[in-house]
Amino acid sequence: MLKRCFDIAASAVGLLMTSPLLLAIAVWIKLDSPGPVFYRGRRAGLGGKPFSIFKFRSMVVDADAVGGPTTSDDDPRITRSGRFIRRFKLDELTQLLNVLLGQMSLVGPRPEVVHKVEKFDQEARKTLAVRPGITDWASIWNSDEGGVLVGAPDAEEAYEKLIRPTKLELQLYYCETRNMLTDIRIIFYTLLRLLRKNWTPPELKGYPTLDQLRAEVEKLIAAEVKVSE
Repeated sequence: MLKRCFDIAASAVGLLMTSPLLLAIAVWIKLDSPGPVFYRGRRAGLGGKPFSIFKFRSMVVDADAVGGPTTSDDDPRITRSGRFIRRFKLDELTQLLNVLLGQMSLVGPRPEVVHKVEKFDQEARKTLAVRPGITDWASIWNSDEGGVLVGAPDAEEAYEKLIRPTKLELQLYYCETRNMLTDIRIIFYTLLRLLRKNWTPPELKGYPTLDQLRAEVEKLIAAEVKVSE
C-alpha cells in the first residue's frame, strides 16, 4: 500500500512538473515525422496481464513490422527526434501515465513484450510477480543498451547472449529484496546514472560494465567481418 501511494504521488507530481517539456517533445515528434505522438506497444504487466505502454514515438510508424524489438542506436527505424529523446531517456517519461493508472510502478523489472513473456521459463516468470517499473537494478546496469549494440550483426541475438542473462539475474535480485528504501535508492541511482554515464553504484560492482559489454559486441562484429571476407 505504501509503495502504491508513493507511486501515485510521485507520478502525479512528475507529470505536472514535466508537462511543459512533454508538450514540447510531443510537438517536435509530430512535426518531425508522420504518425502518432505515442507508441503504444503491448507489454506484459503484473501476473503477465497485457497492457499498452505509453512511450513517446522515437521510430517510424509500424517499426515493429520491419524489425525486431531490440534496437541499437544506429537502427535506421529511429527518427531524428527519436535519437535525441532516446539519448536522454525522454521517451520513458510518459510511462508516468502507466504508473498513475496502476499498470506500472516507478521501480520494478522493465516490462517485456508479450510474445517474449510467453516463452519465459519458470525462473523468468518470477519477475511477473511484481508490478513492472520504469527503472530497477537492471535498468541502471544496462543504461545504454542502444549504444552497446551499435553495429551488432544481429542486435536481438547479441542482446539475448550478452545482456539478457545478467538483466534477468538483477531483476530477480530486485524481486527478492525489494522494499521502499531500496526503491528510493534505485530512483536516486537512476538519476545519478543519467548524469554520469560511467558511474556504477556499489551494488553493481563486479557486473560487466558498459565498456566491457561493448567490447564483446565488437568481437561479434569482427567475427562477422571475418566470415564475410
